[in-house]
Amino acid sequence: MSKKGIAHRKWSKEEKLQIVHLHLDEHKSLRQLEKEHGINNGLIGTWVKKYIEEGEEALVPHNGNPYAALHRSKSLSEVERLRLLVAKQEVEIARLKKGYWVEGVGASKEYVTGRGKTTKSLKNSKRSIR
Repeated sequence: MSKKGIAHRKWSKEEKLQIVHLHLDEHKSLRQLEKEHGINNGLIGTWVKKYIEEGEEALVPHNGNPYAALHRSKSLSEVERLRLLVAKQEVEIARLKKGYWVEGVGASKEYVTGRGKTTKSLKNSKRSIR
């Protein structure tokens, strides 16, 4: 977790790899690397462990929603289409387990609870329910 007022730092694969090699090849301690690069030594340890177990590809950053591009794509393969469908159904199941469902779309979207009470959106759900 980052300190208050400091932006969350994203590290590229090359940066991670360079720091991992400093630890493994040049035998620099995690504490020394923490001071030099301003990275928590636990994070560096995680990178080293992933690199040893899975290789360089384990250090590739995985940012964002992997299904976001699928919503806009017009030519989905059968596997991609099915993965998107499963992801949508998992979200719907989680929503139903919490006891609400969605009625309407866009600005007129309402979240309806099992008791018949509605809220305009999830952002307003912290306010009292109508």
